[in-house]
Amino acid sequence: MDKDGFWELVEAARAEVDDTVADPDGVADSLTKVLGELTLAEIAGFGVELERLQAESYRWDLWGAAYLINGGASDDGFDYFRGWLVAQGREIWDAALADPDSLADVVDEDLGEGFEGFDGEGMLSVAVHAYQSSGGSNGDYWEAVEGAGIDIPDVPTGENFDFDDSNELETRYPLLAGLQD
Repeated sequence: MDKDGFWELVEAARAEVDDTVADPDGVADSLTKVLGELTLAEIAGFGVELERLQAESYRWDLWGAAYLINGGASDDGFDYFRGWLVAQGREIWDAALADPDSLADVVDEDLGEGFEGFDGEGMLSVAVHAYQSSGGSNGDYWEAVEGAGIDIPDVPTGENFDFDDSNELETRYPLLAGLQD
């Protein structure tokens, strides 16, 4: 599966959810159903593309934005944030990778009282769940995905910086930092 096919499936799932920003789990549920209509090879292909996107987005600048938006971001928290970002669709994904501060336009209305963070953990397992629901095994799925040879970096790419330095965050993410006030 190529990038366009991947995003077409994500958009089909997003169309079933009223508010993808607040309900990435709804996107994950819908996407699992959409993927369940595909062959095992196509589902694994989706998983390969998801892994490729996760590798592409494993960057310090995006992690810093996740840290600022969510009030912190552990390793797992950053993974889940990137799952949430996939649930927002290709346009927002591409914009965030070009300029993580652009996420201020996406998250501004959802920050505040009762805010629990932008977490799309469920998005990271939609393909394996669909694969298993369609009769495939967990082992076969991961063999197919890992066999694609996606190079996942051990350390995020780009310039590392101190996420706890408020001046640094305000300089790098003026729009997102402005939402925190």
